[in-house]
Amino acid sequence: MQTDSLARARQWLEPHTSRAADWPVETLCKAKGSTTVSVVLPARDEERTVGEIVRTIRRDLPELVDEVLVVDSRSTDATAAVAAAAGAKVVHQDAVLPALPPMSGKGEALWKGLAASTGDLVVFIDADLRNFEAHFVSGLLGPLLTDPSVHFVKGAYERPLRGRRGEGGRVTELVARPVLNLFWPELAGFIQPLGGEYAARREVLERIPFVTEYGVEIGLLIDLLDLVGLDAMAQVDLGSREHGHQSTAALGRMSGQILLTAWSRLEREGRIVASEAPASTLLQFTPSGKERPAEVSVAERPSLASVRTAI
Repeated sequence: MQTDSLARARQWLEPHTSRAADWPVETLCKAKGSTTVSVVLPARDEERTVGEIVRTIRRDLPELVDEVLVVDSRSTDATAAVAAAAGAKVVHQDAVLPALPPMSGKGEALWKGLAASTGDLVVFIDADLRNFEAHFVSGLLGPLLTDPSVHFVKGAYERPLRGRRGEGGRVTELVARPVLNLFWPELAGFIQPLGGEYAARREVLERIPFVTEYGVEIGLLIDLLDLVGLDAMAQVDLGSREHGHQSTAALGRMSGQILLTAWSRLEREGRIVASEAPASTLLQFTPSGKERPAEVSVAERPSLASVRTAI
């Protein structure tokens, strides 16, 4: 069974992978028609980079992008002001659907951005990119605007680490890729399963739950595989992606959240039957050997469509 799934992933890879250069902006503007496009940036303390990303989108893609929305995720710096000055619509995470109990984490910001945005197509872009160019957005939109059978597009790219090629994406290579190959081998063809740049049709995004922490990307891939199937998913090579890098301890906590997300999907699919939930506390240590427990639990927002029906 797994061998068949891996074979399918390999067969999927080439016809469903393109390059950003394959999607000229002029061609996409003609294909766009009445379709509306929102670009959503979740941002927490990203005043150094968010402004340039917003300005680039506004300057280079005025006919393609209808809305640039920055979700200020409880920043303590000038993220909101910088983003607004650059031309973005800024919403504060806790001000979106305020009747709901507040949650934290990247997935929460993404879910709130989906709720606050209006486009038929939604593009998510991380706000800490240092080498952002307009093709990050146009490339992701290419398959969606030209092929109605495509519902989700993931960005692929090289991720250098401090100038060293192929050394970035440590959590991807050490945790996410092995997990996907073991349990969801159909998804093994995604080059950057945890990357923060992807786009989808709103009608699809509103039908799936969002994990609130750093498990959000792997959760979306798994849930979309179940909802729309592998042939409705694609990826686009965006070139190279440079961003801020976190400490090893922070990556450990991120890994814990990803593993808990994968566990929840295995349990939901009936492939794990457990008498109790796995531990959500990760015991880490300082360089001197002092214990430093870290909470790595994840919560989950239900599908936005179900929330709107209930309100």
